Amino acid sequence: MMPNRRTVLGLTAALALAGLAMPAFAEGNLVVGAYPSNPPFEYKTEAGGFEGFEVDIATEAAKRIGKGVEISDLGFQALFAATASGRIDVAISSITITKERLASQSFTQAYYDADMGIATRKDSAVAGAADLKGKVTGGLSGSTGEKWLKDNQEKLGIAEIKGYNAQQDLLLDLMAGRIDAAVSDVPGMEYAFLKMTDLTVKERIKTGEQYGLMLRKDHPLLTQLDAAIGAMKTDGTLAAIHKKWFGTDAPAGSSTVTPGPIPTP
Repeated sequence: MMPNRRTVLGLTAALALAGLAMPAFAEGNLVVGAYPSNPPFEYKTEAGGFEGFEVDIATEAAKRIGKGVEISDLGFQALFAATASGRIDVAISSITITKERLASQSFTQAYYDADMGIATRKDSAVAGAADLKGKVTGGLSGSTGEKWLKDNQEKLGIAEIKGYNAQQDLLLDLMAGRIDAAVSDVPGMEYAFLKMTDLTVKERIKTGEQYGLMLRKDHPLLTQLDAAIGAMKTDGTLAAIHKKWFGTDAPAGSSTVTPGPIPTP
């Protein structure tokens, strides 16, 4: 018997309902929002694509849950509204996990500890904070690094603190020996030291800040992406990504190599 129009429509409706019963996120790409000028975490290439530490993390995590990645170029503040509204699935851009943000967003486990560091020339006798007595140090004017130097100047016996308007100027003076040490954010310095190979971070200063993938509150892919990041730590993939972008091994015990829980408010 040839099917009549009503039968065909009924079959079409049933198939459509069956399709709707499947999760909406079962197929397609993971849509990721990123600030376009945040090296080495993420940045836009001349060809218009995205590269960086967090780009590699998001791409690998997506691959492990069977998805590709589509990256949208967004301003930093726009990332929060974009996840909340569902315009994007995931936001990356050195986003610190905080209690305030966890009230309206979800995060995977942390994958980077955003510490400051004390940097010197590799041949310097300065090995850390204890050796800054009588030394000339530098930091970016108005930064947390400069604040740390000022807060600790008397205790450590720092002879002089120089402020700089640009990271490049700070590190060029360090390389030239015009200052004995510099205090700044570790990721930016380590990225610069891939080319300025005479410089190195001698000691990390813990800030307690950590970065993770940000999603809208209770996103259905949260647990899968979190599990993927945990597995990347266990099998060494995340450590290799860190080495690629920062030129150094991830610190032992850091969130880059140590699996952790999904953050809660």
